[in-house]
Amino acid sequence: MSVKLVLVVAAAIYNEDGQILLAKRPEGKAMAGLWELPGGKIEEGETPEEALARELGEELGIIVNPSLLEPITFASHSYESFHLLMPVYACLDWDGDMKAREAQELAWVDPTLLHTYPAPAADKPLFETLAAQDRSGRHALSQKENGKVL
Repeated sequence: MSVKLVLVVAAAIYNEDGQILLAKRPEGKAMAGLWELPGGKIEEGETPEEALARELGEELGIIVNPSLLEPITFASHSYESFHLLMPVYACLDWDGDMKAREAQELAWVDPTLLHTYPAPAADKPLFETLAAQDRSGRHALSQKENGKVL
């Protein structure tokens, strides 16, 4: 039996207090009302980092440099009609004023409280992984300039 593979990408966007941004899926979309990490599908010809930068621009109106995204974990989850594979990247730096551009609700959440938000099945293990990581505040990744850590 052949399984449809869906490749998507997501970001754990951290603010200076170490909180992570969650987005609530709006009414009319699959899994409406559930909270997830921002991101989306990877288009033909895109790297995961390029796709994530594009998706964050579309969803949140921010500009993200793909080279500053740090891979941190991934999800592999079988849903009823497809299998989801989702690399997750830490995003510590962006330009622009963040705002919900797709009618989604946004929330900054302490990583240890992520599990209290109803989420798609693929995201729940990610929340546990993110809660176990120490990313309080911005770290050396946000200090990159011209490819060198200051």
